[in-house]
Amino acid sequence: MITVTAPAKVNLHLEVLGLRPDGFHELAMVMQSIDLADRLRLMNTADAQIVLACDDPSLSVGSDNLVLKAAELLRQRSGFEELGVLIYLEKRIPVGAGLAGGSSDGAAALVGLNALWKLGYTNADLESMAAELGSDMPFCVAGGTQLCFGRGERLEPVPTANDSLAVLLLKDPGVSVSTSWAYRRCKEMNANQYFQGEQAFESRRTELRNAVWLRPLRTDCPPPLRNDLQTVVESELTAVQTSLQLLSTLPNSLAVAMSGSGPSCFALFRDQRQCEQAAATLATRLNAAGLTAWTCSLRSNGVSIEP
Repeated sequence: MITVTAPAKVNLHLEVLGLRPDGFHELAMVMQSIDLADRLRLMNTADAQIVLACDDPSLSVGSDNLVLKAAELLRQRSGFEELGVLIYLEKRIPVGAGLAGGSSDGAAALVGLNALWKLGYTNADLESMAAELGSDMPFCVAGGTQLCFGRGERLEPVPTANDSLAVLLLKDPGVSVSTSWAYRRCKEMNANQYFQGEQAFESRRTELRNAVWLRPLRTDCPPPLRNDLQTVVESELTAVQTSLQLLSTLPNSLAVAMSGSGPSCFALFRDQRQCEQAAATLATRLNAAGLTAWTCSLRSNGVSIEP
């Protein structure tokens, strides 16, 4: 049996540049792994059956799940149709939260099964396969702090944080957001402000690559946090409005933003101690608002096989 950790991510920067020829949005992002994580346990069966079970009964374990899609793709590429596995998913990352939980689980299936089935693919191979399944999945394989361009699948690593930054994460457990809906609304509201063409896109990428706060992350020059989807989603969801308002009242936070397409929101802190103090300060108000909180440290890697 192999056990794989599948960490969540937050977006330190999410800029919607414009539309690509294929109809997708061209993005310039900085994604960061955090230590809120799912866990996959993989047991070899060698019976040509790929079976997924999960401790969250609300989560589909059918063919629409990225874990099964990843397993099927890897087996197909290997050419060994007799390979089989029983996968048990322990779900900790909330679903539909803008934290790439499903993508990280799919990435964990690729990494874990590559080891379990002794296929010998490199991380670059796995990232390439991951890109076929989802825009966030290559990042989830690589993890750490990464510039993410294109649809999010083009990765450029940046140095690991010098300081022990921490994240206080909030989410209403009864609210989720469709990523496709968020980008569709973004196009409806902001298309007249989009950049046009590869030259303009590359200019913005270069500016982000050279951002002072990014090399590396540190407390004396914290990320300003930008998310172009935030105004789109915030205007529609009270849960996002409430989360951002509560986080903005915390005196020691370095910056506040929504992650991905939401509805999860987070505040950045200098260290875990300040982050935990902030969570304690908000506890009564979070309970009254029906919000769940997590205190998380930053991770320097993505999906990993446990010893």
